[in-house]
Amino acid sequence: MRVLVSGGGTGGHIYPALALLDRLQETGELDAALYVGTERGLESRIVPKHGVDFATVKIQGFSRKLNFKGLSTNIQTVRMFLASVTRAKKILADFKPDVVVGTGGYVSGATLYAASRMHIPTVIHESNSVAGVTNKFLARFVTKIAISFTDVATAFPASKTVLTGNPRAQQVAGLKPNQQLAEFELDPKKRTVLIFGGSRGAPMLNKAAIAGMSTFADASYQVLFATGTTHYDNVLQQLGTLPANVAIVPYIDHMEKVLPDVALLVSRSGATTLSEMTALGLPAVLVPSPNVTHNHQFHNAESLAKVGAAVVIEEPQLADRFTNTVDDLMSDAGKLNEMAAASKKMGVPDATDRLIQVLRDAMGALGK
Repeated sequence: MRVLVSGGGTGGHIYPALALLDRLQETGELDAALYVGTERGLESRIVPKHGVDFATVKIQGFSRKLNFKGLSTNIQTVRMFLASVTRAKKILADFKPDVVVGTGGYVSGATLYAASRMHIPTVIHESNSVAGVTNKFLARFVTKIAISFTDVATAFPASKTVLTGNPRAQQVAGLKPNQQLAEFELDPKKRTVLIFGGSRGAPMLNKAAIAGMSTFADASYQVLFATGTTHYDNVLQQLGTLPANVAIVPYIDHMEKVLPDVALLVSRSGATTLSEMTALGLPAVLVPSPNVTHNHQFHNAESLAKVGAAVVIEEPQLADRFTNTVDDLMSDAGKLNEMAAASKKMGVPDATDRLIQVLRDAMGALGK
């Protein structure tokens, strides 16, 4: 199978695409792969390091400002989109894919639209519980649509839409505790809270964690706190001497290895994080980022909260609720077990295999 994938801008668009290619490689179904992104996007750094061939188109997003500058930007964006479709058609003609997969971001809009016009089988994957602008635009053109949350199904044509889950889930499903916490000078046998606000960190979450340190210092559990690379030195300076049961790091490169050793996850509610969490059956305290399109992290988090897998704390509530919520949950093993069971039910441990079947169905629908 010759597969071209496209998606960019955030890890939530990039990592599911790479997980799909990894699984196709494992099963022996991948004959060739090409990733289409942008030169300036995060994908330009991540994808080549993953050993996947990389091609680029030039594109940008629309401005939401209703002024002259915004109008000028949007006129330029339309011109850039048309040029990027032409460029994408050249890439597609040269690579000759059997199927084209888009995972979100403006770059996938041009690539998938071009593929659909060339009558190549196309599949989009929506990771979030709220449909992205690009995927909503592409829905009428593509062959099949894969989703991770049932809540988003109403945004797409029912005849094309299949619940697959997020491919990242299958990469972590089945992982067992492996005493990875010893790397951080923590006790591998002690119950652990992981506080993690993403690679850049979440200042409000960091502030709440700092405020809770006096409670955590006297707790029967331990805390692994990833501050984000830009905030690490400042957090250390504010805290001074650390409690013996707290470890602070700027970032965790191999998160999938650490998660099985965690009793409670405290994090943002990006789609990739939630897919990994539910695949492992982890309970969570979720703090949605308010700085995302359509407030989709809040809706992602609510999808888990309504089934009892997570507690949601919005940023304005952190000062009042954070420490007590974490401490109360870690003091209630029964509650944690109930949340873990609910989380596990939400997980899709065979998500990548489901998505691969959607690719096959799309190819079959167009006689490939």
